[in-house]
Amino acid sequence: MDGEKKAVFRVREFDMERDLAAAEELERRCQVGLCGDSADGSGEGKRKTKRKKKRGMSLSVEQVGDPLARVRHAPEHVMLVAEYGEEEEMVGIIKACVKTVTRGGAGKKLSSASSGPEKRQPPAYVKVACLLGLRVSPSHRRLGIATALVERAEEWCRARGAAHATMATTTSNAASLALFTGRFGYAPFRRPEFLGRPVHAHRLDIPSGHRVFQLPPPLAAAAYARLLAPQAAEFLPADMPALLAHKLTLGTFVAIESNPDPSLPPSFAVLSVWDSTRSMRLRVRGAPALLRASLAALRALDRGAPWMRVPSIPDIFRPFGAYLLYGLRMSGPAGPALLRSLCHHAHNVARKNPACAVVAADVAPDDPAAAAVPRWRRFSCDEDVWCIKNLIKNDNNNAATASDDDWAAPAPPGAVLFVDPREF
Repeated sequence: MDGEKKAVFRVREFDMERDLAAAEELERRCQVGLCGDSADGSGEGKRKTKRKKKRGMSLSVEQVGDPLARVRHAPEHVMLVAEYGEEEEMVGIIKACVKTVTRGGAGKKLSSASSGPEKRQPPAYVKVACLLGLRVSPSHRRLGIATALVERAEEWCRARGAAHATMATTTSNAASLALFTGRFGYAPFRRPEFLGRPVHAHRLDIPSGHRVFQLPPPLAAAAYARLLAPQAAEFLPADMPALLAHKLTLGTFVAIESNPDPSLPPSFAVLSVWDSTRSMRLRVRGAPALLRASLAALRALDRGAPWMRVPSIPDIFRPFGAYLLYGLRMSGPAGPALLRSLCHHAHNVARKNPACAVVAADVAPDDPAAAAVPRWRRFSCDEDVWCIKNLIKNDNNNAATASDDDWAAPAPPGAVLFVDPREF
């Protein structure tokens, strides 16, 4: 019986003209459940739902516009759909791309099969598959559709030279973690933190002793090339200059001290700002009526008496957009303060966009920059989990490859995890 059910669906590539409406409808049907994921293993999912269980509140994210927006930046990308029955109803989708990124120093071991100068190191740049947006219709789960989509996506990426595959989910999404770490052989890998804060109606102050200026994209690319060496950064894209010059990168900003103390090492901070208001919408759900009323009253008071500078925030209980901060780096004793000034500057830039209500960053929890990023607890989340799979090892069952290239090992001290805003 199960075999008969599996035989009535097929997997093919997405066709924008033919499939767009059906894909959007499937996304809407799958936006149920605690984590916004399909229980049958729509894995990566809306990593998207940042759940605050104690207060019953959650921060959910919905993709809007181009369904391929999160993978289109990669030259090699695909969206697969699963069709069911004679009616060819769309019941599942998955997106994937193959990109070239740095792998840092995690898990790099010299081959035991060779000696002396013959010993090899894994390359600084590798091809990595990124699996995103796995969805299965709630009425068609447990038919093997998720398995077929993932296996087909991995096969597509492996054929294009991907050595590893990654996916992201949340710790609260037990079904997703069980599916990928169990059936598909992925291993929990990195745990970036989502740090967000709302955009206030008023400008945030920047100390008079701090100077903020913008770098043109070529100079920004040169700066990051110095700050993020391939040996020390994970997932830094090979097309970093293209990301910095992208129309949605609003700028790369540097902060320095106006009158630095000559007896101390020089300090600076740098970050880039990505406008995601065109590709995603966030919404706070499950808020108590009292909180809603209180925030509405603050907005009304601020509109009537702006000179009081009441810390009012936009209506976050309706869909809103966000600016994402990426490439956060700092150095020197004043580095944390300078980075906070840059976050304030990004906030002030966001105030000019009525669609933006939150400024956020994804950083590794042990990154020193994480402590300097202003955040609100209710707009932040530490549940994200990246998982990784060695496609070469699993394809060839080669033990030597597994020992030489165990990227799932803990990141070495000082490693930087780069989160690409195009894939948020």
